Amino acid sequence: MNFLLTQTIIYLLAAVIAVPIASRLGLGSVLGYLVAGIFIGPLFGLVGSETEDIQHFAEFGVVMMLFLIGLELAPRTLWDMRRKIIGLGGIQVAGTTAAIAGILIWFDFDLSTAIAIGMIFALSSTAIVLQTLTEKALMQSNGGRSAFAVLLTQDIAVIPMLAVLPFLAVPLGADLLTQHSDPSHGGHAATLLGGLPPWLAGFVVICIFGFIITAGIFLTRPVFKFIHYARLREMYTALALLIVIGIAVLMQSIGISPALGTFLAGVVLANSEFRHELHSDIEPFKGLLLGLFFITVGAGIDFGVLIAEPAIILGLTFALILIKAAILFILSLVFRIRGQSRWLFTLSLAQAGEFGFVLIAFSTQQSVIDGTTGDRLLLIVALSMLITPLLFLIYEALARR
Repeated sequence: MNFLLTQTIIYLLAAVIAVPIASRLGLGSVLGYLVAGIFIGPLFGLVGSETEDIQHFAEFGVVMMLFLIGLELAPRTLWDMRRKIIGLGGIQVAGTTAAIAGILIWFDFDLSTAIAIGMIFALSSTAIVLQTLTEKALMQSNGGRSAFAVLLTQDIAVIPMLAVLPFLAVPLGADLLTQHSDPSHGGHAATLLGGLPPWLAGFVVICIFGFIITAGIFLTRPVFKFIHYARLREMYTALALLIVIGIAVLMQSIGISPALGTFLAGVVLANSEFRHELHSDIEPFKGLLLGLFFITVGAGIDFGVLIAEPAIILGLTFALILIKAAILFILSLVFRIRGQSRWLFTLSLAQAGEFGFVLIAFSTQQSVIDGTTGDRLLLIVALSMLITPLLFLIYEALARR
């Protein structure tokens, strides 16, 4: 108990010191959280191996954030965005995966590893980008809406990526497997639908989504009225958390992204009269969990690999940002994103994302990539996320000009 309280004090103290300083310097809260994590992790060693477990818990902040975003998007609005979600987002994911895989094959990587790394780097950071766009009031701009459409497509694309990775598995040497295997991770988690035929599993998934939509439309009003009789503010908060956590657990149990399920629930409730009540109840939890997530990302950076290969790691990180920025810039020309919105769209999505950590861990477990490559990829993803606030500063400088 004392250890838990001590760790809580360390995380909170680091946040309340670093974030206000970063905000006063105009760097944004995200960079403040990341720097706080670096100080309490790699630099001073105040936190240890528990950081990874805390990060899994803090990732729930991303789920809550997508639920709140869904609350702001009525189904009609989402339908109006279909061109950007399917066209712009789909081309970005497929194009970036193909481009990075092609470059890696040119450098003598095998096909399976190249495709896996391409999928990992095709994703951007939903948490950092949406948080920064919201803080800087850029979400409603053309570039902000385009960036959100791409991020939404990427979150959906994680599902087929996880399904494809086992088919990319290549046999590695026994020594390599023994050296880099992590028994704490185990195999891929089984889902409730694992033993069902594919057609029946698909039917169950459709029924579950139908239940969520039906419940959101017809059960929200009577449930909120029932809670209202208690006349206790905390009951509304409990109900809001129950909705989000319940849907997230249900989605995870059937092997679907919790973020996708909660986003759908948010869209269904977007026209509800209780939308603002849900938003105000979830917002504080979302902010705290996202901040904790960014701190754990900073604390988890392995500077030993960076010190051993600084030129390689930094060079690959900047190469990744340049490649993604070039692809995004071309897409902005094709889809006629003009002016400041073009640079916002290009620079905001030029990093790797938090779902990359999930794909890297799963790729390593499935022997698609080896442990050494996985460590490098983790560092590249973390560094690119760390550089993201600086990309927004570059955008602001370009916008002023």
